[in-house]
Amino acid sequence: MELVLASGSPRRRELMGLITARFSVCPVDADETLRPGAPLDEEVVRLSVSKANAARQMHPQAVCIGSDTMVTIDGLPLGKPENEAQAAGMLRRLCGRTHEVLTGLAVLPPEGAARTLLTRTHVRFRDFAEDELAAYLATGEPLDKAGAYGIQGRGALLVEGIEGDYYSVMGLPVAGLYVILRELGAV
Repeated sequence: MELVLASGSPRRRELMGLITARFSVCPVDADETLRPGAPLDEEVVRLSVSKANAARQMHPQAVCIGSDTMVTIDGLPLGKPENEAQAAGMLRRLCGRTHEVLTGLAVLPPEGAARTLLTRTHVRFRDFAEDELAAYLATGEPLDKAGAYGIQGRGALLVEGIEGDYYSVMGLPVAGLYVILRELGAV
């Protein structure tokens, strides 16, 4: 069975490689606009299905895999910051607090319905100082990450603890995806 990862993310590619080396990557241009008032856990799964469906258009006989990750705090999503000032604001909001990372997964086989999964991971940031914030911002890492941090990079210096799936915070629930692919006979 051909496996297609509907993502251009180097992190997701790396994580998919933990499951199998036999897959291709298909970056997709799916609309990631959130529906007003829709529950965020439903939205992250819907976006994952949308990405898998977009890959399906180009690879109709493949098992297409979509994933979406959303950092939330106080019931609000924190997307990718548009600039350093926005990143600083997000990180200050997370400082010394616990937030939730929602990751949706959709596996779309050639026939049948999409298999979906939602993970919830709680990440606790330590109370960091302004000079530490400035040093992290200077790395440029926060600018292309949901919630303005990468747990697998220098953002790890801000994390005090995690409750849940580390790989989901990185962007792909590895164990959950493996189980689904195994059930489908794809690995």
